[in-house]
Amino acid sequence: MVDSQCKGFNSQLLSADKSIKDAHGAINTPIYRTAAYEFPNSQAIADAFQNKEMIPSHTYSRISNPSVESLEKKIKAISGGDNVMLFSSGMGAISNAFMALAYAGSNIVTSPHLFGNTFAFFQFTLAEFGVEVRFVDTDDLAAIENAIDENTCAFFCEVITNPHLEIADLANISPILKKHNVPMVVDTTIIPWCGFDAKKFGVDIEVVSTTKYISGGATSLGGAIVDYGSFDWSKHPRLKKVTPQAPFSAFMFKIKREIARNFGANMDPDTAFFQSLGLETLTLRYEKMSNNAYELAKFLETLPQIVKVSYTQLDSSPYKKLSDEMFKGHPGAMLTFDLKDQVTCFAFMDKLQLIKRATNLFDNNSLIIHPASTIYGTFTAEMRKVIGIEDTLIRMSVGLEELEDIKADILQALQ
Repeated sequence: MVDSQCKGFNSQLLSADKSIKDAHGAINTPIYRTAAYEFPNSQAIADAFQNKEMIPSHTYSRISNPSVESLEKKIKAISGGDNVMLFSSGMGAISNAFMALAYAGSNIVTSPHLFGNTFAFFQFTLAEFGVEVRFVDTDDLAAIENAIDENTCAFFCEVITNPHLEIADLANISPILKKHNVPMVVDTTIIPWCGFDAKKFGVDIEVVSTTKYISGGATSLGGAIVDYGSFDWSKHPRLKKVTPQAPFSAFMFKIKREIARNFGANMDPDTAFFQSLGLETLTLRYEKMSNNAYELAKFLETLPQIVKVSYTQLDSSPYKKLSDEMFKGHPGAMLTFDLKDQVTCFAFMDKLQLIKRATNLFDNNSLIIHPASTIYGTFTAEMRKVIGIEDTLIRMSVGLEELEDIKADILQALQ
């Protein structure tokens, strides 16, 4: 249990999983690399499987595991969430969340400006199960409200769109959703908990790829769902029938007792151990990366070869005011810039020596990618236009290298 005197982000983080003392006094929760757990007698295992215990036991690691539970406690403490569950990837978190929320005949209101796999999951995978996706401009509050009806199961957006770098005004969207009893589900992968207080801005459900900032240098894949306990599930078209039997949030009850067990996309204990260690240095890495990104974005704006630079903290960004209000002075380590055409983009990237040509975000290394030919490479030209992905766009995740070395690598590649 977190010490009541611990108020700081890092203090809570470092003490959040210490309610159960390790048998050998280990400071870090060990890796419980086991599938099953022994019980003292038949009644004890029956009670555990029938959810009759005051403190739930671990029964099988596809359902829960001590190492994973330790990381969930840390995330719960620093996020302020009511319930947390971890998955094998960010897409595992998103898919489990919407398998609990959506149903045949329902619809999701969202922006077309989404990460490629999220867009594909909504547009193709869920569509085959009878779920409609209603794409709107999230800057247009009236369009959001007009898209909602009695079968809207959720509103979804990314806190900063990847790679468009747009920000939805969550504080003003939230009252619209509450008026219509629609939960707000937000992917906050781009801004971790030390940089953004999701609950303050009306987020009901948060999904995160812990592969990114949390893993501490791309050591492992993972995902998280955080339920902030702010939505009345008795008013949700699908989950209202679950509410009477749920001892906690009907949404998380549905996931933990049914969806996650049946889909099996659980986080493994080795990943939980790596990501627990990564989480402990999150603030230091995030602030350094974010500062590097801001300084680099300002530098890129001075270069004649660069057609356009996008980073939400720049004075040139239409989202600067929202960025300053929402993100505590550190709006993340992702930026984008445009060169004159795809040929120029490829030639530039091929000359880079320090910056790595790779997918992923928020590795300790700086990473760069051409989204149109990679993440969205299998999409048609028409679909890329709808999503807003141009052939001239380059996405960069700024790492922990010295800023002057990153600048020098870009300069030599542009020449």
